[in-house]
Amino acid sequence: MNKKIKFFIGLDDTDHLDVGCTTEKFNQLLIYLDENINCEIISRRLVRLWPFANRRTRGNAALSAIILLNINEEQKLYDICDQWFKILLSEISTHPISDCPASPVLLISKSSFSNKIYWETVKSHVDLNSRLSEIKEYDCKVFSGESNWGIVGASAAISWNPAANSSYELIAWRQKSMIGKKRIINIQTITELDKKFPETFINRDPTKNRGLIAPRTPCPVLYGIRGKSPEILEAAHKWLQSKNDVENAADYAIHCTNQLTDDHVTPSQGTVLSKPLVSKGAHSSIQVIVNGKLNTLVAFSQGGSVNRLLRSLEPGDIVSWTGLYSPSDSSIHLEKLSIIDPVPRISSRPICCGNSMKSAGNTQELRCTKCGTSSEKYWVGLMPILSDIMMTNNWTEPTPSNRRHLSKPLDLGIPLLNNLIP
Repeated sequence: MNKKIKFFIGLDDTDHLDVGCTTEKFNQLLIYLDENINCEIISRRLVRLWPFANRRTRGNAALSAIILLNINEEQKLYDICDQWFKILLSEISTHPISDCPASPVLLISKSSFSNKIYWETVKSHVDLNSRLSEIKEYDCKVFSGESNWGIVGASAAISWNPAANSSYELIAWRQKSMIGKKRIINIQTITELDKKFPETFINRDPTKNRGLIAPRTPCPVLYGIRGKSPEILEAAHKWLQSKNDVENAADYAIHCTNQLTDDHVTPSQGTVLSKPLVSKGAHSSIQVIVNGKLNTLVAFSQGGSVNRLLRSLEPGDIVSWTGLYSPSDSSIHLEKLSIIDPVPRISSRPICCGNSMKSAGNTQELRCTKCGTSSEKYWVGLMPILSDIMMTNNWTEPTPSNRRHLSKPLDLGIPLLNNLIP
């Protein structure tokens, strides 16, 4: 019996904003391998990357897989991948001219990479030359064209290790003849999918009656269903495909993913120093201090309840948040926000006989103008009223349409804070 050997394969940066999708190309690669070599696919992975990356694509994701094959077929694997990659480069050469053309890289390694590579790539900018130097430490094959930006995502996809909070996504691709045409997926069917399969995630935005499983670009993806397990997704896909008002898929695959994990952010807590500033476009910002360091929190109008909560803040409020540092100005773009310990809001003088008590002068007590009751001077302070803001365990977040792929919905758990203020 031939000894089996494990290989890690990573791919990224194959698509154009108007053409193609790396998920489809990776699926085609695995089919090509299956047709030409005796291999077993152990796992498929879809890994979302840092949302502010300069060369990010629509979903900013890279793909990887772990396969098993006979140890004496290693060179055959490399030869087949080389053939496939040349075909890929030929296809990419026909893409429309772009300021940010595809820069594909296919990686094949007999070992996984350090998990540090993943965390660097999901949380911050990665220097290409530094990443190339890191990869040289591993015994791996690198296939690339004239440029090799794809090595950043491909290496991150290989280095990512699924965790207890990992989820899955089933991606279904369109028939070739349908690509570029309007997708046929009835919104009522998506609503029914949501009810029938409660262990699937973020199928629609109920605040806008809008489906969220289908892209709105001319890419080859028909839809993507996210959920807790492959079994749930398989059943949901088969149910969708049985519906007359849903387009038939050409193929599909299930991937373990880092979506809905909040891996890209670190929860923080601080004290508000300024009143909110509202700028053009209804975006809002405040100054906070964290461990003696000044930060600016920004909530965009699309943030909905996050924006409204930020506007209600007052100096002295203690707040917690998750968000991304903007590389352009170092402000923090909020994704979730919580008011932990608000300062009292001064509302009015005390009430007597249905009216506010008044003072006759700086040195005078308060007095009721109706009954004459007197009182020392003080203001009545009230806690902020947040009844118009949707909260989950004292946290708020944007509607599903305005969340990142990586953002963890509050109904899956609130952020855990490492720097709580006593």
